[in-house]
Amino acid sequence: MAARKAFPLRISKPLYEELRKWADAEFRSVNGQIEFLLQKAVDRRRRENGGGTRAAPADD
Repeated sequence: MAARKAFPLRISKPLYEELRKWADAEFRSVNGQIEFLLQKAVDRRRRENGGGTRAAPADD
């Protein structure tokens, strides 16, 4: 398993609630959903900018 970095994240309550609903619909934790979305954004950015390696996937 890849090493993980813990850090506090401060987001608005309405944004958290939207993420919670989305995560529930996809059977993920809120943390897992945020990590999933961030990984997709990083992967897209790498594709658009010509490569790089993908980080290890999240464990849900």
